[in-house]
Amino acid sequence: MKQFDMIIKNGTVVLPDKVKKINIAIKNGVIAAINDELSFEAERIIDASGQYVFPGMIDVHVHFSDPGREYWEGFRTGSQMMAAGGCTTFFDMPLNGIPSTIDKEALYAKSDKGNQESYTDFALWGGLVPGNENHLAELAEEGVIGFKAFLSTTGNKEFENVDDITLLNGMKIIAGLNKVLALHSESGPITDWLTAEKVKAGHVSADDYLATRPIAAEAEAVQRALYYAEVTGCPLHFVHISSAEAIEKIEEAKSKGMNVTVETCPHYLLFNQNTLREKGAVAKCAPPLRMPEEQEKLIQLLINKKFDMISSDHSPCTSDLKDPAAYNLFQAWGGISGGQFSFLSMMELALKHNIPFEHIAEWTALNPAERFGLSSKGKIAEGYDADMVLVSVDESFTVTEDNFFAKNKISVYIGHTFPCKVMSTINRGQVVYEEGVIRSEQASGKWITPKK
Repeated sequence: MKQFDMIIKNGTVVLPDKVKKINIAIKNGVIAAINDELSFEAERIIDASGQYVFPGMIDVHVHFSDPGREYWEGFRTGSQMMAAGGCTTFFDMPLNGIPSTIDKEALYAKSDKGNQESYTDFALWGGLVPGNENHLAELAEEGVIGFKAFLSTTGNKEFENVDDITLLNGMKIIAGLNKVLALHSESGPITDWLTAEKVKAGHVSADDYLATRPIAAEAEAVQRALYYAEVTGCPLHFVHISSAEAIEKIEEAKSKGMNVTVETCPHYLLFNQNTLREKGAVAKCAPPLRMPEEQEKLIQLLINKKFDMISSDHSPCTSDLKDPAAYNLFQAWGGISGGQFSFLSMMELALKHNIPFEHIAEWTALNPAERFGLSSKGKIAEGYDADMVLVSVDESFTVTEDNFFAKNKISVYIGHTFPCKVMSTINRGQVVYEEGVIRSEQASGKWITPKK
């Protein structure tokens, strides 16, 4: 029997504190050695010459709609899509599936489906909705990664937004459970009122949609949540933040020592309101894509490391829900399908703005792992899970329906060319994706729960 299961040689490895050409040995799904003097006695040797080796991405925010709406996206197609984009662990949100993950029975149904069909590792969020506060403790005990709530109308009857009393009660309980509450932070009263005004007047263009979800709605919701967290002591994670004003409020909270983290999504960094004007419903999301000047502010905030992590908010649907012939823009599904392209997006931004690759590894792997207690993941180091993505900056990648692995081939990224390409993705020592195809013969991902 050979000493190692796999050796990755000649790759330029993105380590936590440096980028270095070095060899990596894998045994039993774990990184066994990192040095220049390996014996190369392995069952398989991957020559990564000319490629960068990053830790596999941990995407803390995806919607796979499974079980119940797997025809939108299920664990099988969703996890294959994530693997094709260099992601080795994803966190599935509690809504869009039927039932929503708001009690332990629903959690078991989802985890069972994931264990059967996911090609990469995954974690599961629990939900905070009106009336389920007494289920939060059982969800935490059974292994949810944290909890998710909406401050604005969800458009999903199975998962309602929280009122202020539910939010305060939930925050108090979640703080006592030592968990994190993730928040979709847009003011429901502001967005609902503005939407009603526009629809009543028959104003339903791309610019009208943007006007119904202003930066003020995001900033108000963020500030209110921070006040509530200050009162209850609840750790917060703000999802898909889209404005500099909201970041200012979060930075102020951090300066006071509050337990707060924040993510943004690649689509807010690569695209803007002009994209919605040009492409229509396929570019609709909430919060919306912002004006170009706000996009530039977000990119600068990223460069200045004001975001803790990057996530996709992969939010797929069937084509009829994005069909402009059947729906006006206000009626179309408000989500962007793009989980496969988050890591490539960050690489594009790094190459364009000279962002150190170590920062990309922090945003896409290390910080998510540390925030949510995944003690064996997040970096390339001995003893850690052998989760890696090999990427070339010498080849480009143009997104087409054929190379987009999602169930429904609908995305604002279709036609976009990245100045880099994912060559292979390795999950716990197993090559899941390589040379444009899924290499695993069967699903081998597992449900990851945080260390207690």
